[in-house]
Amino acid sequence: MNISLKIAKAELRTLFYSPIAWFLTIIFIFQAALAFTGKLQESLTKQELGGYYLDQLGFLTNAVFGIMGIFGDLAKKVYLYIPLLTMGLISRETSSGTIKLLYSSPVTVKQIVYGKFLAMVAYSFLLTLVMCLFVITGTMVIQSADTSTMFVGLLGFFLILCTYAAIGLFMSCLTTYQVVAALSTLVVFAILSYIGTVWQEIDFVRGLTYFLSISTRADRMFVGYISSKDVVYFVVITAMFLSFSMFKLQGERASVSTGKTFLKYILSFVACLFIGYLSSRPRFIISYDATAVKFFTLHPNVEKIMKEFGDEPIEVTTYVNLVDIFVWEGLPKRRNIDLDRWEPYLRVKNNISLKYVYYYDYPGEEQGVMASNPGKTLKEIAEQAAKTFDVDLGDFKTPEEIGKIVDLRTENNSYVMQLKYKGKSTFLRLFSDPGTFPAETEVAAAMKRLLVPVPKIVFVESELERGRDPKAEGDYGILTNGLHERASLMNQGFDTESISLIRQEIPAGIAALVIADPRKDFSPQSVAKIQQYINKGGNLLIATEPGKQSVFNPLLKILGIQIMDGQLVQNDELLNGGKPKIKLNGPSMSTVGVQMDENGNVRKNKVNFEMVKPFLTKAAAVESRYFNKAFRDSAFVSMQGAVALSYAGHGDFEVIPVLTTDKNVSWLKKGKLETDSATLSFSATDGDVRGSFSTLLALKRKVNGKEQRIIVSGDADFLSNKGIFFSPFRNAQANEGFGTGIFSWFTYNQFPVDTRHVEMKDNRLTITVGGLKKLKIIYMGILPGILLLTGMVFLLRRKRK
Repeated sequence: MNISLKIAKAELRTLFYSPIAWFLTIIFIFQAALAFTGKLQESLTKQELGGYYLDQLGFLTNAVFGIMGIFGDLAKKVYLYIPLLTMGLISRETSSGTIKLLYSSPVTVKQIVYGKFLAMVAYSFLLTLVMCLFVITGTMVIQSADTSTMFVGLLGFFLILCTYAAIGLFMSCLTTYQVVAALSTLVVFAILSYIGTVWQEIDFVRGLTYFLSISTRADRMFVGYISSKDVVYFVVITAMFLSFSMFKLQGERASVSTGKTFLKYILSFVACLFIGYLSSRPRFIISYDATAVKFFTLHPNVEKIMKEFGDEPIEVTTYVNLVDIFVWEGLPKRRNIDLDRWEPYLRVKNNISLKYVYYYDYPGEEQGVMASNPGKTLKEIAEQAAKTFDVDLGDFKTPEEIGKIVDLRTENNSYVMQLKYKGKSTFLRLFSDPGTFPAETEVAAAMKRLLVPVPKIVFVESELERGRDPKAEGDYGILTNGLHERASLMNQGFDTESISLIRQEIPAGIAALVIADPRKDFSPQSVAKIQQYINKGGNLLIATEPGKQSVFNPLLKILGIQIMDGQLVQNDELLNGGKPKIKLNGPSMSTVGVQMDENGNVRKNKVNFEMVKPFLTKAAAVESRYFNKAFRDSAFVSMQGAVALSYAGHGDFEVIPVLTTDKNVSWLKKGKLETDSATLSFSATDGDVRGSFSTLLALKRKVNGKEQRIIVSGDADFLSNKGIFFSPFRNAQANEGFGTGIFSWFTYNQFPVDTRHVEMKDNRLTITVGGLKKLKIIYMGILPGILLLTGMVFLLRRKRK
């Protein structure tokens, strides 16, 4: 080892006696400073703007240092540095003839290789120390900076530098020309980056080539997550190229047959592949989440669910339809990406078996596959798709063959995962949003459905109430059973069904009964069944509309609630002295229905005064995490045509006002409402009543040792397809989350599964604009300048000597 250290010292002297090491270090510092201050500038700008932009400042440690920050940026550039440093490690000795002196001296090949490599490790450590300067600065300018995440990122950066150095050392052994060695190193880097996409269609080869890929290998470390398979990768690849260097030099030093040398290369390569393949198997992976909030670790609630399965296996079968819009995500070439998604669950429960079945069949009508291919048969469309995706149609089952295995018609023959456990099964779906794949919440909900009784929401439709049709504007179909809607109840662990109280009894053991806006009076039979259900302690959601006082008031009387006469209206212009508010980034709540003429004056137009926007109360916020979020965000719930609810309390019921109107802009209108008017004002002579009114009430009481929960809403549109998913306020209103919260409240927050991680605290910068300018001067000017002068003095003195 002493000899290797002496060789390393000699190599470092040679390195710094030339301008190249100084020049690259200066360039590295400048680029690191540019990336660091650039990210700080971006975040500081958002912080200075405030308002909406402050919501984008979470996890600043990751934003400044992570994949898209300084670590990720420098990792994409540093591969250009290493070949310039490693190209002369051996080729310089070979071309000058000094390698013969080494061969004739009492120095082993192993000592030569280790010495040269240690020199590069020392330089890599120097570059890592440079990065430490920015890490230290980050801890001072980022509030509550996640230091453990940054240090794990440093480890990843150091490992990737050492791996690049080992590759460059081997390339330097292959030629006497330093330029050729540098170019060859770049070629190997390119191969290792690309090889992860090669032969991904072949089952066994897929895992091996994916392991060899260096692309994004350190990305998880950059965001604070260490996996043993990533660390093993860097160690194994480094060891493999070091051994290759030894084989090459030993072959030159001693007379060794080509066959024997080639066998050494093959055995070394195979051994590395074997170790790498084993290390990437879920059961052998050891990981550590260094983030302060354990962001990359399964939530404790999810871990608890996974452990409740015990030793019994779970089978996950993914069905991929060749003519489905989600087929791209399920192609064989993307299998390893899917396995990465399941890795956190496999770490907790390693006997989850993942299977894949490929087929082709008619997808849902909304995809328009047949309409966009007129005159073609399903098989012809499948053949065209197979050609497009470069797959063999013979590997895909026909509609008849897949029909014998599983019935996927209820899933519109779309990409779906079927989970099986002890004879029970459930589906896990993909979603039509940017995330596409199920997140921890959806996976946990599907897993939990296999363990506990599934909560069922029952809709009454005997009096033409709102139902579960996803295509009808007034129905609740998308919220309840929207197939590819992430927030739909079916994807959050619920089952739903519809019944007629005239022909059917209310099922026992349901989570809640929904009665929404009946279009005719209840029959005596229906009233009796509803009252009996209430008396037994069943949970209930009642949603009414203006003009339905005579229908609901007799039923609500037993709860101590009444629907007040009239209709609630709201005029947002009253908040701004009669002038509409203008937002630069889109129409505000008060400018909807107001247009401006060419001179910038307000042009009166029809305004929707029936749209009431009540807010959550503090008393309701403690009932559900969904209610609490809407309350903290000061988000409103839009209600199109709402009535006011009065309550006097009844028996054992505790009444909680959940939604209340703003008395400054809203009132109860008793007179006739002109819906085509451009203006609206309060009129006491017409009987209008000012005040803050409740539009949604929650009731609860103890019945037979169980807490009964009832919701009464003065509007039936707030959970409808139009009220949530086609509303002009969808991005501003809280309807979607609020609706999920209501049904979660009915299940006593059992579903959806709570997977919220602790909020990141590193969400603000402590540096000012002036301080950032000083940082730029120091890191992009003074520090590189000092290093430049030091290098010049050092090299000039060396030249004189």
